[in-house]
Amino acid sequence: MSRKPEGLSAYIAVTAAYWAFMLTDGGLRMLVLLHFHTLGFSPVQLANLFILYEVAGMVTNLAAGWIAARFGLAATLYAGLALQVAALLALSRLDPSWAVGASVIFVMCVQGASGVAKDLAKMSSKSAVKLLAPGDGGGLFRWVALLTGSKNAIKGAGFLLGAALLASLGFRGAVLGMAAVLAVILMLVVAFMPPGLPGGRKGARFSEVFSKSANVNWLSAARVFLFGARDVWFVVGIPIYFHAVLSDGTEAGDRAAFFLIGGFMAVWVMLYGAVQASAPKILHTASRPESTLIGAARNWAGLLFTVPAALCVASLLSPEPAPWLTVTLVAGLLVFGALFAVNSALHSYLILAFSRSERVTMDVGFYYMANAGGRLIGTLLSGLTYQIGGLSLMLGTAAAMVALAALVSGRLTSHPAIPAA
Repeated sequence: MSRKPEGLSAYIAVTAAYWAFMLTDGGLRMLVLLHFHTLGFSPVQLANLFILYEVAGMVTNLAAGWIAARFGLAATLYAGLALQVAALLALSRLDPSWAVGASVIFVMCVQGASGVAKDLAKMSSKSAVKLLAPGDGGGLFRWVALLTGSKNAIKGAGFLLGAALLASLGFRGAVLGMAAVLAVILMLVVAFMPPGLPGGRKGARFSEVFSKSANVNWLSAARVFLFGARDVWFVVGIPIYFHAVLSDGTEAGDRAAFFLIGGFMAVWVMLYGAVQASAPKILHTASRPESTLIGAARNWAGLLFTVPAALCVASLLSPEPAPWLTVTLVAGLLVFGALFAVNSALHSYLILAFSRSERVTMDVGFYYMANAGGRLIGTLLSGLTYQIGGLSLMLGTAAAMVALAALVSGRLTSHPAIPAA
């Protein structure tokens, strides 16, 4: 089954809008993390800055599927981009003279708005793939892998951009610059979006967001543990550890550390995105039936478990920072990123394969609510485990969460019962 040219044009426009959003999303996260770390915030305080971002993501994803079904995918995409512009402009008003408590509350609220924006844009983009992708020759997996993989590569560039802007323009100049660029892109997308995305359905009920498909529910549970395992080290612990190792405590040392940390995070996410985009070739999806891909979800999660487990052992062997441990962490986390990308791509394909076209926004919204729940758990544990037990506890927690993802993935079946309408 082929697609009409306007379907491909709509897919390209959606992808371009999503790229622009994720560039600012990655840049904003790195800006906030590094800026407030240099102000003396503890790991737990840094984690708190991102909590509302993830909570807002959970609530948004639960509601976004219904909103898109009711008002249309284009409307939710535009709303996500506009809200991100507003969040960046609000963050530029942060006053260094404010008390720590006031600064934390303000940034948490702005991050919450950014979390809503991100998940409106994400749900719209991912749902559009189900409706626009060709239905033959593994087309669905190819299109979703390309969208998700390229998005993550762009977000990785955003990490590097955020660190570079912080070092060169300062905090306020950086967020204003990103807001201006994203506002221009929003206007272009609204002006040139071709037809191809579905409109709203007046009869859509909010209760429809809760899936009756066992596969959708088990996959969503696996997603919680998978993304919790990543964010438990990614959000706070590893950036702070690398800053402690790389910076000599001077302003120049901090700036150099910013570039190196931002560079590593950028490379990690871009590698993750590149592997994710290549997942159809890695998994030979064009020649494999869906049933074998379902079974592969557990096997790839089991393989991923070995990486944080090995890194946890390495950190126990060197309780104090050492050059060999830093090199081991960098190499190990890059391997984790590659394996994580295949796991994530499998999940992103399976949720669309399990969803029926008439309720795709509902299932995708529910699934990404679980994704945000995992990120929330990982964010909370990232600051807490690093502050209590350092690298070893943080990495051991990541390993345990991957193991749970593998166990839950084993509950997926290739012959699910057809859910009731």
